[in-house]
Amino acid sequence: MTCMIKLKQMEDNSTKYDYLIVGSGFFGSICAYELNKKGYKVCVIESRDHIGGNCFTSNKNGINVHEYGPHIFHTSNEEVWKWINQFVTFNNFTLRPVANYKEEIYSLPFNMWTFSKLWNITHPDQAKRIIEQQSDHIKEPTNLEEQAIKLVGTDVYHKLIKGYTEKQWRKPTTELPKEIIKRLPIRFTYDNNYFNDKYQGIPIGGYTQIFEKLLDNIEVKLNTNYFTDTLPKHNKVIYTGPIDKFYDYKFGELEYKTTIFEHKELKINDYQGIAMMNYTDVEIPFTRCIEHKHFEFSNSENTWITYEYPIEYKADSTEPYYPVNDNENTKKYLQYKELADKELNIMFGGRLAEYKYYDMHQVIESALNFVQKI
Repeated sequence: MTCMIKLKQMEDNSTKYDYLIVGSGFFGSICAYELNKKGYKVCVIESRDHIGGNCFTSNKNGINVHEYGPHIFHTSNEEVWKWINQFVTFNNFTLRPVANYKEEIYSLPFNMWTFSKLWNITHPDQAKRIIEQQSDHIKEPTNLEEQAIKLVGTDVYHKLIKGYTEKQWRKPTTELPKEIIKRLPIRFTYDNNYFNDKYQGIPIGGYTQIFEKLLDNIEVKLNTNYFTDTLPKHNKVIYTGPIDKFYDYKFGELEYKTTIFEHKELKINDYQGIAMMNYTDVEIPFTRCIEHKHFEFSNSENTWITYEYPIEYKADSTEPYYPVNDNENTKKYLQYKELADKELNIMFGGRLAEYKYYDMHQVIESALNFVQKI
């Protein structure tokens, strides 16, 4: 990897740092940048061979590939938007994915384009009546399946939700909490912009440049394991890794959704005509296909695509991506948090340490508030 930040080898372990930051994703890198700006001596260690966490992008033959799945920046928080724009220029990309069900294409998020194609209707009141008729038998939803049918009816559920969700979570929808589906936008308008936020876009040139600027002239050590490698001397730790791993899984492993990514270069100009296509029938093993050139409107002669395959999560052998915030896992996390709150010189923050689903703008806001407090 070509990295422009100053990566010092730290052969002299006599240097003592005010803060040792574990992890170079958004939370850790922002803490490092802001603390360094305030005059603290900071060192960042990273277990991977690159900075940027899951937002890492690499340029491959002129196309910026999102190595760990697509990241579309969106926020309505003007303060966060102004802060991130110090480091990068955004284009005007807006996410308008489509669903592929057995070669039938439907608009996402669910909106009047979806309902019009499915039911051959044109008006919102027609869609609402059909959904009410199909979901009338459900009074109070108790699981994801019932909640989905209550929201969009049986037709949409069976074609566009059931297969995709069971592939993604590797569980029947009847065993998943109803709260999960409430994140999904549903509109009775012809608006197929996935996010409602005021500011949206993709960094022109990819995300990695943001982290290079955040970590410029800060000590960074890659391929370094907090638990097994010799660490530089330090006063305090900001830990952004899995909180259950920190406490050696004392209360059991926390559950995550995880995915493997299959990247392919194709010697064609365009593969699928859109950045994101979700495959909603259960027979297709991957959940979606990403075509990266569409994020930055490239007109290159080649293209890079990524298939995403959900797999079973196993601590220490697979990457933790999305926390499964059901009741059982929440109880475990609160036990770990009770221990973390008692630590004097170790602080916890970020998606894995807080076992919390963060969008990028949310983790930026959280990190900035965190630094302000300390």
